[in-house]
Amino acid sequence: MKLDKYTVGKRYGKALFELAVEKQAIDDIYQDLLTIRQIFKKVPDLGNILSDVRLTGDEKEAIMQKFAQGFEGVVNNFLWVVYEYNRVDDLLFMIDEYERRYDSLNQVALGTITTAVPISKEKQQEIEAKVADIFGYKTANLTPVVDESIIGGVIVEADHQVIDGSLASQLNGLRAALSKK
Repeated sequence: MKLDKYTVGKRYGKALFELAVEKQAIDDIYQDLLTIRQIFKKVPDLGNILSDVRLTGDEKEAIMQKFAQGFEGVVNNFLWVVYEYNRVDDLLFMIDEYERRYDSLNQVALGTITTAVPISKEKQQEIEAKVADIFGYKTANLTPVVDESIIGGVIVEADHQVIDGSLASQLNGLRAALSKK
């Protein structure tokens, strides 16, 4: 049975994080993983290329050599294990899992902030501070999303919870209350 990308990402990311804790290299490995993510942004098909059956083993290994040469120690070994198990196309899922564990350890809440119009950086920081306080984290890192359908207000999703302060939600609640009468 072939595992889906999310399951693979969770397993490998967890294993890497546990090894990073053991080696006391959590931050260094995290920085290397951010670099790898940037490489994948510049070359989005890298994972597919290194998994492509149309390339010979030597061709893929030459590409992998260039890719892995910028990393040392645990990260270099990790990249080669991922390559050997033909999972390079799942690498971003692994990085996501490591980052989720890293943020949890550092008490950083991740999520989104949805508004009808773009908000200023200052307003975003103000909302992030409130969300961190509400959920009991040191900080919150919320990705802004613009969705005109919410009409106005804010929807915050973080730590698997939703704070819905949108005008659309309030109007729907009012509509439901009025329809009961």
